[in-house]
Amino acid sequence: KVKLTSLAYDCSMFSRIPGIHSWQHWLSLPLTLLYLSAIGTDVLILIIICQDPSLKQPMYLFLGILSVVDMGLATTIMPKILAIFWFDAKVISLPECLAQIYAIHCFVGMESGICLCMAFDRYVAICYPLHYSSIITNSLIFKATLFMVLRNDFCVISVPVLAAQWNYCSRNEIDHCLCSNLGVTSLACDDRRPNSICQLILAWVGMGSELGLIILSYTLILRSVLSLNSAEAVSKALNTYSSHLILTLFFYTVTVVISVTHLAETKATLIPVLLNVMHNITPPSLNPIVYALRTRELRRSFQKVLCRSLQEK
Repeated sequence: KVKLTSLAYDCSMFSRIPGIHSWQHWLSLPLTLLYLSAIGTDVLILIIICQDPSLKQPMYLFLGILSVVDMGLATTIMPKILAIFWFDAKVISLPECLAQIYAIHCFVGMESGICLCMAFDRYVAICYPLHYSSIITNSLIFKATLFMVLRNDFCVISVPVLAAQWNYCSRNEIDHCLCSNLGVTSLACDDRRPNSICQLILAWVGMGSELGLIILSYTLILRSVLSLNSAEAVSKALNTYSSHLILTLFFYTVTVVISVTHLAETKATLIPVLLNVMHNITPPSLNPIVYALRTRELRRSFQKVLCRSLQEK
């Protein structure tokens, strides 16, 4: 048995996806496209929001914050995954592994928090339109963002700290292409239940409560929309918010599936591992399309910025 701190020097932790060595280079192509799409569209959204004064509204400010979180989440895992596929760079030091665990948990928590903020923003806009400007202010956005950052920074730190306390056996290989908390602690010789219980509590208290509030917000929005007399307005609203809700449910459903798979302590297989990867790269790729490109004002602003750039050239 050895302490985790000594493993940073004596040996390294390997990260791999089991069972796909013969076609892993082909798998890297769609992952690369998803990553480039996520980074490119999120950067484009930030540029448009910064350059168009008409988009200095709470909804678009939340969207800009979501874009930053999406880029952070995707960049936390994708460079290492692509290095594994392209250069067979499977070795990662344990401090780097713990840092990746911390970053993934932080960004996933902030993603969940931003989804809640955006759902609340739409709830106030639809159900209390006359009070919207007095409720959703720049001060509220700043406080909500600061709260999410501080909450995740302080709560999530317990996850890698607990992982660093265990005694680890001679095996130093995890069946994953990224450092997940429960995947790393599965190598420990000690009782891992405290770590699993800690992560489960953090997930349900944080993301579980946020999911409940998001569902409540969309339920109230749906009730308000269905009370409209215009069938066209109802159809338009349902078309917009159904896509938001589907993407949100995908994010939380995959989180639950991954957690249950890890807690079952079964040997990692291809499907759970790929779900873990797709859970961290799919939302950053789809969020700009669902939240932004389907918004008429943002599309118009994109056309303005594009025309202005062409005229300057």
